[in-house]
Amino acid sequence: MTVLSHLHVNSHAPFLHLHRDPDDPDRGAPGPTGPAERPRTFAALHIRNYRLFFTGQVVSNTGTWMQRIAQDWLVLSLTNSPLAVGITTALQFLPMLLFGLWGGLLADRYPKRRLLLITQSAMLLLAAALAVLTVTGAVQVWHVYVIAAGLGLATVVDNPARQTFVNEMVPHELVRNAVSLNSGNFQLARMLGPAVAGVLISAVGIGSAFVLNAISYVAVLTALAMMRPAELLPSPLVSRAKGQLREGLRYVRRTPALLWPVVLVFFIGTFGYNFAIILSAYTKDVFVSGADLYGLLNTAIAVGSVAGALMAARRSTARLALLFGVAAAVGLALVVLGLTPWFWPFVALLVVVGFVSVTFNTLGNSTVQLASDPELRGRVMSLYMLVFMGGTPIGSLVVGWITESWGAPIALIISGAICLVATLIAGLLALRGAGLAVRPAVRSLWAGPAGAGPAAVSVPSVRVAERV
Repeated sequence: MTVLSHLHVNSHAPFLHLHRDPDDPDRGAPGPTGPAERPRTFAALHIRNYRLFFTGQVVSNTGTWMQRIAQDWLVLSLTNSPLAVGITTALQFLPMLLFGLWGGLLADRYPKRRLLLITQSAMLLLAAALAVLTVTGAVQVWHVYVIAAGLGLATVVDNPARQTFVNEMVPHELVRNAVSLNSGNFQLARMLGPAVAGVLISAVGIGSAFVLNAISYVAVLTALAMMRPAELLPSPLVSRAKGQLREGLRYVRRTPALLWPVVLVFFIGTFGYNFAIILSAYTKDVFVSGADLYGLLNTAIAVGSVAGALMAARRSTARLALLFGVAAAVGLALVVLGLTPWFWPFVALLVVVGFVSVTFNTLGNSTVQLASDPELRGRVMSLYMLVFMGGTPIGSLVVGWITESWGAPIALIISGAICLVATLIAGLLALRGAGLAVRPAVRSLWAGPAGAGPAAVSVPSVRVAERV
């Protein structure tokens, strides 16, 4: 019986590798491949097509975060209700819950660059409509609801196409690096966008943030148009056939390296990433301030997120045990954050929350992409994004209701506790599925000298062992 030190996900194959304790004399010989060389932090940016994509995304993501902050603040100003903010978020993510798998199927069937040109153009038009309504003073809360739902429909196709397009811009060995840089890109925009939005809302008005977001989509469309198609590495396209959605679901179910990240991301995405609702309530009700402080709180999360993404960019492999550990850290950090009543410690803990949150998201995303068959990657990523974003309508409504009923600190504590408990249960199930068992053991801390009787102190411990 051998104690296992960790579970390891091979980024080049969709199954688990069990690595034995290095001190175990019975461990097997090393695998056929040695440890992968760590890439440089910005290695993927040496590729022109990816560099264009990255640059366009920096501009567009900054505009998107400006709109998110302005949209939440607009709804809160129109209704004075955290629940209304939750409804807006739910409407934006509900299409992913209903139609997410079909979006992935489209990403497998059609060229991803062409799909992105269509979806980004649609998002530009929706942002422009919200800008006009707000600037003219005609906006009502139902307008925001309709536009949020429209953005959600565009996201159904945009997300799996954009996520899997990374594999066509960079070679396989740089996919993890590119995914991490994408995450850092998103979090950098998350740091800049709220700060800029807070200043604009205070100095100019909410409508200015929507105007700049509409303009920002031009950067993405220009980057996509300037790419060199000959330098892309197109994935094989799938012909129309019956049962393709079921095929993708069965593939994930029978592949542990895909199944457990999807399970974890459901709980973390549903209950752990409702920062818009909770931080807007903290700003208004706990710290009794305005949009500038709301932007600061979001920026604090983004600072930790950028650091987490850059650290993840240097990883060439990912251990499934690490993914479980980081998921547990997200839940624990949220609980501690909810127990913190002081402003500056609260801000400092937001940096920690941002770090562990983006580390979890980056590890999960890159692991799933690298473990997927290219012909099924769109459907796999659509399922991943479905549970990540599609669970948000459920979580946002629940967290919004808890926040309105009992306050933001209680909502944080409950959300973190759910994430933590779900991670522990999923971890135990993953061990059982891998043929392992968690068994109690008793270790002696001190055994007296020979003939002196039983050990002075014995404590229980847990051993993870192979089932025989």
